[in-house]
Amino acid sequence: MQVTNTILMIRPINFRMNEQTAVNNYFQEDLDIKNAEINVKAQHEFDAFVLALREKGVDVIVVDDTVKPDTPDSIFPNNWISFHEDGTVGLYPMFAENRRNERREDVLDILEEKAFQIANIMDYTAAEEDGFFLEGTGSILLDRVNKKAYCALSDRADEELFIEFCEDFDYFPVIFTANQSVNGERLPIYHTNVMMALGETFAIICADTIDDKKERKTVLDHLHNDGKEIIRITEKQMHHFAGNMLQVLGANDQRFLVMSSAAYNSLSKEQITAIHKHCEIIHSSLETIETCGGGSARCMMAEVFLPKAK
Repeated sequence: MQVTNTILMIRPINFRMNEQTAVNNYFQEDLDIKNAEINVKAQHEFDAFVLALREKGVDVIVVDDTVKPDTPDSIFPNNWISFHEDGTVGLYPMFAENRRNERREDVLDILEEKAFQIANIMDYTAAEEDGFFLEGTGSILLDRVNKKAYCALSDRADEELFIEFCEDFDYFPVIFTANQSVNGERLPIYHTNVMMALGETFAIICADTIDDKKERKTVLDHLHNDGKEIIRITEKQMHHFAGNMLQVLGANDQRFLVMSSAAYNSLSKEQITAIHKHCEIIHSSLETIETCGGGSARCMMAEVFLPKAK
């Protein structure tokens, strides 16, 4: 399956702008308010977002963050963990040292208490010791049906580690570099999932970020050959997180594309019409989370594909 009804989300307790991630996440900005106020605003956005998902029948498992250790980016769990249909859990090496503290064994315990079955753990975290990183489904976009994995290389997505992942999980690697303009320079985008989103029958992509024309053609050809309708967004729309979206299942297996209100408001009528051919849209305001965290709706959702005990 490409989409799931079950989403894991971590409710923040110390959310703020993470200075350790800001060095190569050019989406982050500082807010001139106290961190405690930032966290309260983020909690309100989080709760409203969870409610919007649950109202459509999405099964959201909310786990509260802990006060210690200090984890300002815990709201983005998809970077450290992934869950797969064969019962495998992936654990990933994180670029920022303070993000490594987000990995929690009790998250697995909570899922097992809810009858999800964990058969195997693929742990790549030892790569941190050698300075190599691969930040989960932030760095890796999985076409689970066609067994292809897309990865924009960056400081947070090492090529050899990505290939190792593909060999372990039996995915065909589609490797490229995606850049954004920062103060007149073209610099790597920190995560693949801010410039690209994969649905069952469509893909949303900021193809203009792939400066190498051959690489761009390769990526678009893969999507086209797999029968995806390609919905292209601009770099300006990408900066409103229009690439950071996730397709989910709601009640009665209805399909939804989840995004922030900033992303939704950046889309043209034609783009919204194109999306509606495939599924409905859920959007919620995530302004504080996007501004300080440099991530959006998709980053907040870790998809749970684990099998359930009957």
